[in-house]
Amino acid sequence: VRFQRPESFENPPMYVAVMTYLGFGIVTLFGYFRDFLRAVGLEKCHIAREREEQKDFVPLYQDFENFYTRNLYMRVRDNWNRPICSLPGPVFDVMERVSPDYNWTFSLTGKTIDDVINMGSYNYLGFAENDGDFLKTVADRTQQYGLGVCSTRQEMGNLAIHEELEQLVATFLGVESSMIFGMGFATNSMNIPALVGKGCLILSDELNHTSLILGARLSGATIWVFKHNNMQSLERLLREAVCSGQPRTHRPWRKVLIMVEGIYSMEGSVVRLPDIVALKKKYKAYLYLDEAHSIGAVGPTGRGVTELFGLDPSDIDVMMGTFTKSFGAAGGYIAGKKELVDYLRSHSHSAVYASAMSPPVTEQILRAMKCIMGLDGTTVGQARVHQLAENTRYFRSRLQEMGFIIYGNDDSPVVPILLYMPGKVVAFSRAMLKRKIGVVVVGFPATPITEARARFCLSAAHTKAMLDQVLFDLNELGDDLCLKFSRRKYSPRPQQHNNNDDTDFELDS
Repeated sequence: VRFQRPESFENPPMYVAVMTYLGFGIVTLFGYFRDFLRAVGLEKCHIAREREEQKDFVPLYQDFENFYTRNLYMRVRDNWNRPICSLPGPVFDVMERVSPDYNWTFSLTGKTIDDVINMGSYNYLGFAENDGDFLKTVADRTQQYGLGVCSTRQEMGNLAIHEELEQLVATFLGVESSMIFGMGFATNSMNIPALVGKGCLILSDELNHTSLILGARLSGATIWVFKHNNMQSLERLLREAVCSGQPRTHRPWRKVLIMVEGIYSMEGSVVRLPDIVALKKKYKAYLYLDEAHSIGAVGPTGRGVTELFGLDPSDIDVMMGTFTKSFGAAGGYIAGKKELVDYLRSHSHSAVYASAMSPPVTEQILRAMKCIMGLDGTTVGQARVHQLAENTRYFRSRLQEMGFIIYGNDDSPVVPILLYMPGKVVAFSRAMLKRKIGVVVVGFPATPITEARARFCLSAAHTKAMLDQVLFDLNELGDDLCLKFSRRKYSPRPQQHNNNDDTDFELDS
C-alpha cells in the first residue's frame, strides 16, 4: 500500500469569517429593502409569482425560498453559464453577452472573447480535441452505425462495440466484468436502487455527489452520513450498525454499503481508501467507489485510486466511474465481479429502460482508453497521464508559495482556491475573464456559506506557458483583491516541468 500524500484544509483568519458573514448580512438587508420596493410597486419584479386569481390555492412558489435567487444570485448571475462557441479544450472562445436589466436577461453582442485559457472544464487527459488523425475511427463508426441506436441494450441496441468496450474496461480496471451506461449521473442514481433497498443501510460520506445521494434516496434504504474522510466517524457508525441492527426490531441489516468517491470534485480531496477497505473487511460491509474524477487522472498508469494506493481491485465490491472527465466522452460504467454485473443487466433501471450508448461516443472511449493502455502502439496516453501529474504538482506548489489557501490532496487535479467573501468571488471571476482566463467560481448553497471558492481543473493539455500565465495573473489579482489568506510559509523549490518530454515516464512510487 502506497503512502497517501498530504491534504490541506487550512482555516482562514478570524477576520475573514467575520467579514464574510457581514457581507452576506449587508446583501440580505438590501434584498429585503428591494423586496419592499417591489411590493409597493417602485421596482419591477421579474421573477415568477402567483397569479391573483390563484391566491386561495396552495402556492407553487415559496417566496422566501426564492429570496436568495432573487436578491443575491441574480446580482452576480453573469459569472455562471457563460456560452462558448468552440471546442472546450485548453483554450476556448467565449461569446460576449450583456444584460440591460441587471442580469435578469442576457443578449449576445455578436462578438467573441477569443483564446480564453480554460481552467474550468473536466478535461484531465486532454482528449477533448479536434485532431482529425485521432478522431478518424470515431468518424468511421459514425458512418457505420449512425449517431444513435434508439433502443435499449436488451432489445435492439446491443452492438459489438458496446461489448468490446465492456471487455476493455474490465481489463483496464483489473476486474472480472463491467457494464457501460449512456449517462454518468444515471449510472449512480439508477444502479444504487438495484443494489440496496428497504432493510439495508448506506453509510455515505457527507460530501458525496448529488447522483450518489439521489440513488441512495431512491433505493429506500436507511442512510447514515459520516464526516468527510473521517475514519473515526465511519467506524463509529459501522460499530453501531453491527451492534444495534435496525431501529425498533434490532434485526441485522440486510446489507451495509459504504459509499465514497475517489476524488471529491468540490474539495479536491482523495478518499482514504486503504483505511476504508480495512474497516469494510473488519465489519463485513460492502464498498461502492465512485471514480468519476479519479479514473484516468491519478495513479502511475491512470487506473484511479486503487492503483494510486496499490490496492487489489477485488477489494472494491462496486467500482463506478464516468467517461466524461478523462476520456472526452459521455456515460459511465459499473465494474466488479461477474455475478454483480450479470445481476445489474437484468435489474438496473438504466439497463432496462435507457437507450444504449451512442456508437461514436463508444468509439471515442475505446480510442482514449486504448491510448492510455498503450494498445494503439504509442506512448501518448502514458505521456498525458504523467503530464497531468506534473501540471498538478507544479500548479499546487506555486499557489501555496504565493500564499493562497487551497484545499485538497497534492495528487488531485481539482484545485479549489478559497475566496470566502461574496464580493471577492464576483470580482475575481470578472477580473479573470478580462485577463482571458476562464474559471469556475462556486458559492453557497453549493458550498458552506463561509467557504466560497474558485475551482481550477488541471489538464494534460495545459502547457507550462499557459499555467505560468494563469499563475502570474493569479498572483496580481491575489494582491489586488487581498486573497492571500494563508498563514503558512512555504519555501520556494525548483520544479521539474518538462512539458514536451515524451520519453521519460518514471514516477516516484
